[in-house]
Amino acid sequence: MKITMTALLFALVVSFSAVDAAGFSFTPQPKSPSVAFRRFDNVIHYPGSLTRQQRPDKVRCYMGDDDDIADEDFHDDEDGPLSKGVNSVSWLPSVHDSKPQVISGVKDGNEILPLFPLGGIVYTPNSEHVLNIFEPRYRQMYNDILMNGSKRFVVSMSHPSVKGSFAKVGVLFQLEDLKEVSEQTQDQIKYICNHKVIGRVNIDKVLNPDVWTSRETYLKVEGTIIDDSKDDEIDASSDVYVAVAAAKLSTEEQRLKNAFACLVDMQHELQEDVRFTKASVDSFAVKPGSGEDGLWQTIRLWQSYTEQRLVNRQNEMQKEFQNKLIEFLKREKGVKDEELPSAIGFTDLPSAV
Repeated sequence: MKITMTALLFALVVSFSAVDAAGFSFTPQPKSPSVAFRRFDNVIHYPGSLTRQQRPDKVRCYMGDDDDIADEDFHDDEDGPLSKGVNSVSWLPSVHDSKPQVISGVKDGNEILPLFPLGGIVYTPNSEHVLNIFEPRYRQMYNDILMNGSKRFVVSMSHPSVKGSFAKVGVLFQLEDLKEVSEQTQDQIKYICNHKVIGRVNIDKVLNPDVWTSRETYLKVEGTIIDDSKDDEIDASSDVYVAVAAAKLSTEEQRLKNAFACLVDMQHELQEDVRFTKASVDSFAVKPGSGEDGLWQTIRLWQSYTEQRLVNRQNEMQKEFQNKLIEFLKREKGVKDEELPSAIGFTDLPSAV
């Protein structure tokens, strides 16, 4: 059985706009007293791992499905769910190319909701987030959702290159707590707000696109709240149907568990600096629905993993730069170890550095 890295990670790396409600749970690995590492839930960072030059080019991966073993260089899967890059996500037309909509009525099942675009961050159901509110239009938005009692709004990703274009699928933020901090911050920040993501929203259209540029108020959208709870309900009217569905789910669960186990084995064989714990394989589980042990929990875990990989790479680059800077100061400036400055400005550095 041949597998590519994209196929192996398919169960974990997903497009936010088209995700099924199933999931995984993990158990942390006990800390080894002989190895120093930082823990990020079920992701661990070993600062003393092999360098990239020391790591093997190939690893053997046992999937446990057909007793096959794959031995190959990994390459991108052209048919993968993220093969189109940013275009794998569905985007709304730019507000700069849209005209205001006359609200003559709302389609059955739809709602009109405030929209708060928040950059390129992907938020997931059941997660909690704190926002500092300072911009006048969003101060108004919070005043409005408090006055009308809804206490909720849509958050959607912004397109990385098309100005004023937002993802068609966003999440529903519910306001849990709000603190007025104008006095303490000299009105730099109006509110500090705690939120919980309570679901997803399929956005049909932006109703007032012109205000995005004028900033006179916040955007409003018409959309449908996606009921992920339906995935928790199984039709028990047919025992045969339930048995067949359960057997199929069990097979899919086992394949995902095998794929995840293979990934973890590769990470540890390659001695990746940031990796999932081996104990997480034993507690690997898939459940339909939007509960705490559903797919969204796994996506949050994967987000944490990718964030820590990024932090680790940034630390490596910073260390590399510091070493080059110290080498330059010693070689070109004749600075001794005890004379090395504690800080140096970028403007003081020559272009070569």
